[in-house]
Amino acid sequence: MNSLFFHLRAAAVALMLCWFTAGGVPASAHAQGEDNVVRFVRNPDVAPAFKLDTLDGKPISLADAHGKVILLNFWATWCGPCRAEIPDLIELQNKYKDHLQIIGLTVDDDDPAEIKKVVEKTGINYPVAMASDEIRMKYGGIAALPTSFMLDSEGRVMQKHEGLRDPLLYELEIRALAGMPVPVKVETFEDTGQIFLAHADRASQLPGVNLSKLTPEQKTVALHRFNAETCACGCKLTLAQCRIYDHNCPISGPRTAKIIAEITHVGSAATPKPAPAKPASSFGSE
Repeated sequence: MNSLFFHLRAAAVALMLCWFTAGGVPASAHAQGEDNVVRFVRNPDVAPAFKLDTLDGKPISLADAHGKVILLNFWATWCGPCRAEIPDLIELQNKYKDHLQIIGLTVDDDDPAEIKKVVEKTGINYPVAMASDEIRMKYGGIAALPTSFMLDSEGRVMQKHEGLRDPLLYELEIRALAGMPVPVKVETFEDTGQIFLAHADRASQLPGVNLSKLTPEQKTVALHRFNAETCACGCKLTLAQCRIYDHNCPISGPRTAKIIAEITHVGSAATPKPAPAKPASSFGSE
């Protein structure tokens, strides 16, 4: 993938989300709390491993926190919502230090020394390291900031959250994954690309793609093509992955619509048209 293109598009999408959430928490962020339910992946994947050095020069990896719930937080110093949630993360780390390890991964391009100043000024009490491009891609590209992954004590990714979230939601998930009582119902769901783009091939619906006019057989063909064709926007993702990664992509949207039109047209052409009705004969009618 063109590295510059990836950085520009990811930064633009992330910046839009930062501006959107800067005025407050979106209503959708409270949905799980309002429904009195927390949701985790039914068959979770082990989180992609990494070994980094923190801003203090200390080694950090997911294995170091094995046995604890991990909140992996991708953020940037220039992102308002990211800065806004730091006090809540600090409080969660303090409150659940025996059960929780928060790890902050910045996507800043600034000098590490400048980022370290922000960390010290805000009083962050959990390790912070700089995320490489490789790590960002392993975790789905990180198209929005902040993005947080909730891992269970076995290091499996149980949930993903984009944007500024109510800290109560994080707390409920932490308690549930740590085996502590929670006053809500715990449900599971199948990852069809929401957590990892690699699982987009499981999706039966895609953002901005209207499959309602297709027969079940045509829908299967369409989804197969979406997962087999690479989007031409430069992301190097499949069309299905690109629709999940970037709902506003100007390439994958029209292309998926064209594929649907082609499949619909072929299906219509393959269906024999009924023969025109013969006019009733008037012979012997008199």
